[in-house]
Parts: sequence; C-alpha cells; structure tokens
Amino acid sequence: MDRFWQQHYDEKVPKSLEFPDLSLYQLLQRAAERNPGGAATYFFGARLSYRQLRSAVDRFAGALSRQGVSRGDRVALMLPNIPGYPIAHFATLKLGAFVVPTNPLYVERELQHQLNDCGAESVVVLDQLYPKLEKVRHQTSVRRVVAMSVGDFLPWPLSVLYRFKNKASVRSDLRAGLFSYRDFIKGADPALPEAPVKPDDTATLLYTGGTTGLSKGAELTHRNLVANVRQTRAWLWSMEDEKDVLLCVLPFFHSYGLTTGMHLAVLSRCTMVLLPRFELPDVARQIQKTRPSVFCGVPSMYNALSRYPKLSQRDLSSIRLCVSGGAALPEDVQSRFEEMTGGKLVEGYGLTETSPVALVNPTHGHRKPGTIGIPVPETDARIVDPETRSALSFNEVGELALRGPQIMKGYWRQPEETARVLSEGWLYTGDLACMDEEGFVKIVDRKKDLIISAGMNVYPREVEEVLQLHPAIVEAAVVGSHSQLRDEIVKAYIVLEEGRGLSKSEIIEFCRDKLAKYKIPRQVEFVQELPKSAIGKVLKRVLKEQ
Repeated sequence: MDRFWQQHYDEKVPKSLEFPDLSLYQLLQRAAERNPGGAATYFFGARLSYRQLRSAVDRFAGALSRQGVSRGDRVALMLPNIPGYPIAHFATLKLGAFVVPTNPLYVERELQHQLNDCGAESVVVLDQLYPKLEKVRHQTSVRRVVAMSVGDFLPWPLSVLYRFKNKASVRSDLRAGLFSYRDFIKGADPALPEAPVKPDDTATLLYTGGTTGLSKGAELTHRNLVANVRQTRAWLWSMEDEKDVLLCVLPFFHSYGLTTGMHLAVLSRCTMVLLPRFELPDVARQIQKTRPSVFCGVPSMYNALSRYPKLSQRDLSSIRLCVSGGAALPEDVQSRFEEMTGGKLVEGYGLTETSPVALVNPTHGHRKPGTIGIPVPETDARIVDPETRSALSFNEVGELALRGPQIMKGYWRQPEETARVLSEGWLYTGDLACMDEEGFVKIVDRKKDLIISAGMNVYPREVEEVLQLHPAIVEAAVVGSHSQLRDEIVKAYIVLEEGRGLSKSEIIEFCRDKLAKYKIPRQVEFVQELPKSAIGKVLKRVLKEQ
C-alpha cells in the first residue's frame, strides 16, 4: 500500500520499523539491566528503581506461581495507578498468564460480568475496593484474592499516617483464599524462570463494549503491545531515554494509559509519576514537584488544567511533549495549553483493538488541528464504504479501516464479533471519517451512539437497559450532550408510564448502584414520545440535533 502520508512525518520519525520478538516481561528485564539504578516509579515521595521494580515483580510472580497460577490463566487487576499495578502486571506476564485490567469504578453487576466472561481465578484488588469484589466473588470462579493497600507503597511516615486514617486494610484469611500483599509475597521464590512465551501469545484481555452494550475482551498479544509501544516511541522521537519523566494519570486499566504510560516508560527506561486519579490540586503539585516532561491525556484533562487558576502560579516549563486522545481536542484548548507550558500538544487516535495508538499528528512538523493525524509507522489506513467496504476517494466520508502489527488477535471467545470487525488483516473501526490528499484523517462521527465522557466509553444501550428496569419508565433513549467542562455528558430522554411521576434525582438514585458513576445520566428530559423511523427505531440523530 502506498503510504503517501509518510512525506509529512517529522524528519526523525522512521518510515519503517522492525519489531523484536520480545515478551513484555523481557522489556522490563532489559530496562532493569540497562538502567538498574534509574527511577522506574515515583509515588508521593516513594521511589522504586528499575532494579527494585524487577525484584518486586519477580517476587510477586513467585508468589502467584506458588498459588498455582500458570500459563494461560487469567489474573484480574482491580487497581488504580499505584506501584502495585506494574508489579502485578509484569508478574502475571512473566508466568505466561493473561492480565485482565478491571475498571475500579465498575459496580458489582459490571464486575461480575467481566470476571465470569474471562474466567479469572485470581484477582489483585485495592483493599478499599475489596467489599465490592466480596459481594460478587461467590458468583464467579475467583479462588484467590490479593489485597494491596496504598500504604504498602508510601514512604515512612506517610505509610503510617495512611494506615491510621484509612481503616480499609484487609487481613489475610487463607481458608477463604484472601491475602494481604505483604503476607502474599513472604517467602516467595524470585528466581522462578520466565514461562516460555511466544510473541503471538495473548498478553492481556482489555474489555471494550464497542457499541453493543455488553463488554467484550479484546485479546492483545505480546507482539501487539511491544509493536505499539515501539511505534509510539518512534513517533515521540524527541523523548530522551533514561531522562524523561512521564506523568501517568491516565489509568493503566485503559489501553491508552497502559501503552503511553507504563509500557512507554519501561521501553524508554524512564520514570513514571503515578497518580491514582485526576484531581487538579494533586496534579498541579506533582507537576511542580516531579517536573514531568511527557504527558498523555484526554481533552478534558488539558481543558481543566488550562483553566485552573492556581496553575498559573506554578512553573510548567518542564512539560514539552503531550498527546491527546479519547475524544476530539478543541483547538482553543490545544493553543491555551501550549501557551501555558511552552510544550507541544497534538491529537491522536486509537482503539482498545489497536493497542491503542494508530494515528497521531506530527509532534514538531506539519500538523492539522481538528484532525487525528496520520498513521504511525507500519500502519495503514483507508476510508471505505460502510456497506461494501470498497475504498473511497479523498474527502469522502466512510468507515475508517486500519491495518498494522498492533491490531488485536480478536475478541475473547466471540468469533462472530471478531469476524464482524476483522477481515484480511483490516480492522473496521465503525468510526465515520474522511482522509484528505495529504493523508490526514478527520473523524466525522464517533461509533454510532457511543458517548465519550472524560475519556471513558459510555454505551447508551447499557444505560437504557438499566433505566428501563424502573417500573415507571416505558422507554428511554440515551445520547451524549456536549459540555464545556467534559467531552460529553450522558443525557437521557425518558417516556413515563401514563399517570406516573418521577424526578431527575430519583432516576439518578435508581442508577447509582447499577452503573459506574461516569455512566449515570447527568441530564434528564421527560418527553411524551421518542422520535422513531418507519420501522420503529429510535432516531437518536434527531435527539442530538434537538
């Protein structure tokens, strides 16, 4: 395929790449050998060198193996961005097991579905989240649980203060298969050799719902993820190995945070500044204190930071390289953030199914605001007719299709869904887009009906099904409503049963224990009827136009 867009690559971005047959654990192994004393993680004053991180990974792998975890098993991680995440992540991969990242914001119903779908027998969970897991554990195949505490990774005396103020610590109960992190790793053998792992073996099951509601696990292989982090590193050519500091506030349970945060830092032997959540005061303090130079985020983060009054009092000059993804980046947010920091902020595009980085605007050369950029090295893109999948001409709107080494193996145990989106090496994204004569791609519309709220996917069908469980609700349609503070917010149009009354607050309360917080409708409009087509399909386009 003629990759004509490569003429617009930055001069130092290679037009072709070779990908080593390495496992993800071997990436960490190399980092520890080449930069043993360099800082791998920084967490509120606690520092782990690459030597220490690898040692902790090896010990945790030995402990998992002692409990029977082996090649092909699934280990779910229900953790925020704390040092325990890379420890559990790479330890699982060392054993040839699959990492199953789990969103800590899931409510019990969502958590139970994912655990049952992947068949995980082991879960590594934050102690504060254990009560949620405990409620559904006996409806799943989970046999062992390792509870980590934030205090396990804080420096003294913060660790002591944390345990004093937080009563969520979990005590080991061996009969119940429950372990605290410290008890779990006692006496474990760190010298256990790596399991034989092939590049095309599955490394992680990253759950995504597409537009169909129920989430499905995208199987990403070691080859997919190693290739994609190499592609990302090549694109961010101005990074300096062993010197840069990455602000890791994007969650590692999301493919975007996994590749552009954890894996990119390890490949480059750089430092991860770990933040469990995006809270403006904490982020501002950590930028001032740790001087990060690379920051990958979503538009709502850059928008919030650029509007935060107290940030103007802090020195942001360390930030020089940023990528925005997950939703469209407004031009005014881009220019305002670049003016504040003096760094570069460019928009890109990816999907869980693409590991996720696929297209990005050049960081230092020819870029086009309002587009998602051009394909990264060894990646092909084309716009096709959504029905026939035949290629379209420049500037014609059609479905974006992608091909490259970062494309997933398929959906976990869902051959029909896999066949629907994968054909002859091409991934059909479902996103409507157009490509200009220079190869820059513009997204015209997101996947049908998909809502992007603070960078997180919200699937309207799932919200609608929950709403319609309420006895007073006859019909519900959910769409995304644009907001100045967030990418989109969830809006529900509701038809009530005749003679029944219901308030917005009652609806929110009804959803609270059935949906993660970011999925709960923030706007509710009661209507007499929903607009429908001749065959009775709800016309969400009309609702959005209203």
